[in-house]
Amino acid sequence: MPHHLLTLNAGSSSIKYALFARHDDLSTPVLTGQVEGIGVAGGPATHEDALATVLARIGNAHVAAVGHRIVHGGTGFDRPVLIDDGVLAQIDALAPLAPLHQPHNAAGVRAARAAFAGVPQVACFDTAFHRAQPALNQRFALPRALHEAGVRRYGFHGLSYESIAGQLAATGLPTGARVVVAHLGNGASMCAMRDGASVATTMSFSPLDGLPMGTRCGRLDAAVVLHLLSQGRTADDIARLLYRESGLLGLSGLSSDMRTLLASDSAHAREAVDYFIEHLARELAGMAAALRGIDLLVFTGGIGENSAVVRERLVAATGWMGLGAEGAGAVQVRVLRTNEESVIARHTAALA
Repeated sequence: MPHHLLTLNAGSSSIKYALFARHDDLSTPVLTGQVEGIGVAGGPATHEDALATVLARIGNAHVAAVGHRIVHGGTGFDRPVLIDDGVLAQIDALAPLAPLHQPHNAAGVRAARAAFAGVPQVACFDTAFHRAQPALNQRFALPRALHEAGVRRYGFHGLSYESIAGQLAATGLPTGARVVVAHLGNGASMCAMRDGASVATTMSFSPLDGLPMGTRCGRLDAAVVLHLLSQGRTADDIARLLYRESGLLGLSGLSSDMRTLLASDSAHAREAVDYFIEHLARELAGMAAALRGIDLLVFTGGIGENSAVVRERLVAATGWMGLGAEGAGAVQVRVLRTNEESVIARHTAALA
């Protein structure tokens, strides 16, 4: 019976999965899907129940190894690792740094370990790609003891950026090319890359920072949080506000979905889109500054790949940088589909 690799991306209410034939090139899965509604009336009660649905869908495929997307690797993980009890304990310990992601990633690991007893499990960390950054770009201007204690710029969406870096390398991109990748979706960030390595990125200590997102505020003066605390808001209240009630949803009062906003006649929806474009332009300039220039802009993610309007408006807003120009000094623009599952599958095959 052919052996397969299974990749899992466990969120708070869903599990995305992909099944790869073990001896294929691992670029295209033989089966993909998503189980939604975990913990919701009518849906699976737990991640274990959701994984049972996944198992039913993959049928009698022999799973030889399982790869997991883990959002936060902290300072301890700069590459994928085989999961044992010690690694899982470290993943759990990082939950306060990514409270909306990490516990669910860990729940997916536990469910898979129970379902596939004795099968190698591999953790692939979204933060690991950015550990190659210059040390200066991983710091905040805070006392050094806090940096040593883990208060630093981690960066996220690393599996997506690794996928794009691999695709660009396959095209024969010139050595030293200065590339900015815009991963734009419900979660959004940018990454400045040179020779396939991260130089700087817009997300920092958490997946909350940087660009405005579907329901996350993006860059925010820390004094706003202090002000809200002084007004009697609890930490949980503020976390819900910043992670779930802000961004495009908070600005528009309508939706977190860019498609809905672009189709709306609401003035608030237009303002939300305008804000998104404005801050894309500002962060793109910052990423170009980190590279001391830009040769190529790559769009990926749900919005980046599918919204020509967003792409065109950003290129128009940054024409002063050479985007949209022709001839010498022009910045190339490409659209590439990210393939995080393939990245996870390759790392899993290498370790397992």
